[in-house]
Amino acid sequence: MHFEQSAILTVHNHVITRNPRVSVTHDKHRTWFLHISDVREEDRGRYMCQINTVTAKTQFGYLHVVVPPSIDDSLSSSDVIVREGANVTLTCRANGSPKPTIKWKRDDNSKISISKGHSVSEWEGEVLEMERISRLDMGAYLCIASNGVPPTVSKRVKVSVDFPPMLWIPHQLVGAPLYYNVTLECFTEAHPTSLNYWTRDDGHMIHQSAKYHMENLVGVPAYKTHMKLLIRHIVTEDYGTYKCVAKNPRGESDGTIRLYTSSPPTTTPDPRAITIPPPSKPPRHDTPFADKGTKYQSNLNEIDKGKQKSDEGGGKTHLNWVGGASQVTDDADWRRSNQLILVVMYASRIFIQLF
Repeated sequence: MHFEQSAILTVHNHVITRNPRVSVTHDKHRTWFLHISDVREEDRGRYMCQINTVTAKTQFGYLHVVVPPSIDDSLSSSDVIVREGANVTLTCRANGSPKPTIKWKRDDNSKISISKGHSVSEWEGEVLEMERISRLDMGAYLCIASNGVPPTVSKRVKVSVDFPPMLWIPHQLVGAPLYYNVTLECFTEAHPTSLNYWTRDDGHMIHQSAKYHMENLVGVPAYKTHMKLLIRHIVTEDYGTYKCVAKNPRGESDGTIRLYTSSPPTTTPDPRAITIPPPSKPPRHDTPFADKGTKYQSNLNEIDKGKQKSDEGGGKTHLNWVGGASQVTDDADWRRSNQLILVVMYASRIFIQLF
């Protein structure tokens, strides 16, 4: 019998309960077996086997039924949409035996921001509360239920954070020469996805044409967009102000870019064609220029002194032989020739010391 339910299941060889999953067998009336097929959670509890002798004998057994976890969607959170700066509460209820434990993780394995300055890799508990949520918290959150009985189950809850468009312009002044092509750029962040377009300074919207090519590239995360406007073959009328505009249900934002004329790029000479002169020979450090100049001046002084002595010696005559004939020169001519030889000798000496 099922003791907690006070229900008699079998008597001897006969099954009393109307439960078709219950049966009874025996081994020559010595050992009796109670069989329960397709065991369910309600079968859990104490079972009593009783032998009706003069003194009744009883024996108890306990059936513990383990049930893998299952998440109750009716009591758990579904996808949510909130405005940036609001508080968010996510709930996850699970059934199973033993009672499952609940853990929360982000689908991309990034950290969960519980409050300002408090972030965790995972959160344990049926309820996950996040304060002042931002666009960085947008994404999928996983509620994971486990109790040691496989399989572990999870539920994916998507959190969307709405905020008005924001614009960032890397270059607000763009220069381009006449008849060149140029690309203007804007970066936007918005959720829901914004409607993006370009206008001129007079407010007229720019449309796709042979002149203009527009492109919107979705970034990562998906709320980021890279706006591009290609202007082909610039003419004078193309210079001026351009606006990139982003709109969504939460608001609108725009930014301006001014296109101005600039000179065409010049051709840079090939650096390999430039001849670099060899470096000059460095001066010797052991003989400074000042010392050489002083020595040169002192040598000239010595020459002057020698000249004075020669002048004091009187008017002697010297005999020079030219081509086998004799030539008489006065003493002054002889002295001048000797002084010239001395100057040349000292100059040669100074040149050798310099180099």
